[in-house]
Amino acid sequence: MEWKASHILVKDRAQADQLLKRLKTGGNFESLAREFSTCPSKSHGGDLGWFGTGKMVPAFENAVKRTGLGSLTDVVQTQFGYHIIKVTGKRE
Repeated sequence: MEWKASHILVKDRAQADQLLKRLKTGGNFESLAREFSTCPSKSHGGDLGWFGTGKMVPAFENAVKRTGLGSLTDVVQTQFGYHIIKVTGKRE
C-alpha cells in the first residue's frame, strides 16, 4: 500500500491547534502550508508525494493509515514537531 499526503509542520502545539481550526473552517491547506510550515515541502504546499510502509516515522504513518482520502488528521506529534496531515492519495 502507498499513500500520498501533504502536511503542515510546526514546532508549537498551540499553533498547530489554531491552524487545524482554520482548516476546518475553510482555510486553504496549501496556502497555510506555504505560510506556516517549517518543512521544506512548504514550497510545494506541503506535498510529500507518494510513500510506502516504513518510509515515515510510525506516528505519522499510523495517522495516515487511519485517515480517509481527502481528510485531515488531528494534530500528530513526532520528534520533528506537530503535523497536520491531509491524505491526498491511496493506492495498492
